[in-house]
Amino acid sequence: MTEMRDDTALDAWEAYRRLRLHVDAEVARDLERASGLSMADYDVLAALAALSGGEHCIRVRGLTEHLHWAHSRLSRQLGRMEQRGLVDREKCELDGRGEDVVLTDAGRRAHDRAAPVHLDAVRRHFTGALSPEQLAAFTAIARHITP
Repeated sequence: MTEMRDDTALDAWEAYRRLRLHVDAEVARDLERASGLSMADYDVLAALAALSGGEHCIRVRGLTEHLHWAHSRLSRQLGRMEQRGLVDREKCELDGRGEDVVLTDAGRRAHDRAAPVHLDAVRRHFTGALSPEQLAAFTAIARHITP
């Protein structure tokens, strides 16, 4: 009985990995083709838009926590995006120690153009392939596992 459970668990894990890699690759490909943004670009822009509403800046640390990225990864990504005018980094006005990330007007426009493309890709490559019952089950499982 344990062996069957282990095989089932391994099958579930491999199915999840294949699903994640496939869907991520397809959505990223569509996003890049239609908007010129990488998935990492979009993740940062979407987080900034959601967290700040585009009106205020967000601490780098808060963005790191929101994205579940290492600080070094975010720092490199922000550097690339800063060079392209999508974001700015500024000293925090509150304490002068940390950095704030600011969504620029160009970054806001890039996000606004890419958001419908992203949503369409998610629908085509993921949610549209599932029945309402499957979507509900998947959502319940994901919420059970993630904090």
